[in-house]
Amino acid sequence: MTTLDQTKKKMTAAIEHLQEELKSIRTGRANPAMVEGVMVEAYGEPMPLKKMASISVPEARQLLLTPFDANLKGAISKAIGNANLGLLAIVDGNAVRVKVPPMDDNQRKEMGKLCHKKSEETKVTIRNIRREANEELKGLKKGGMSEDELKRLEKQVQELTDKFCKEAEELAVKKEKEIMTI
Repeated sequence: MTTLDQTKKKMTAAIEHLQEELKSIRTGRANPAMVEGVMVEAYGEPMPLKKMASISVPEARQLLLTPFDANLKGAISKAIGNANLGLLAIVDGNAVRVKVPPMDDNQRKEMGKLCHKKSEETKVTIRNIRREANEELKGLKKGGMSEDELKRLEKQVQELTDKFCKEAEELAVKKEKEIMTI
């Protein structure tokens, strides 16, 4: 695998990570990703909620968590309360209903800032990948690569960097719009 292929693969992974991070950022609507990563104490050890229950969205401001083991509904409700997500979990029969309260302007602004912060972190990661690729290319130059070939490859790495940084910014702006319009 060439240096360019490896670089593109790493940058793609950074963008995919950003997409997952942005999914978990709260908007005004209910979204299963909001609670998937909540750790629930079950069978003596913490487990992610998504491995313990099915998560559905029956209404715009409500999640319905149906535990695979009905005995865990109390632990799930407690874990959501302890996660400081600003969500209200209520045990309802063999399920847990999670109400998502509307966000005020300050919360929306904070969530927007969080989107921007995640985007910036991803861009730093992408730039670090660029630096590593350029160092690897310079090592290849010592192995006999021509100066012209080195410059051409460095230019391609920079083009990849620009493309992925722009994509990270666009993802954050899209999520910010989603937060502000709901």
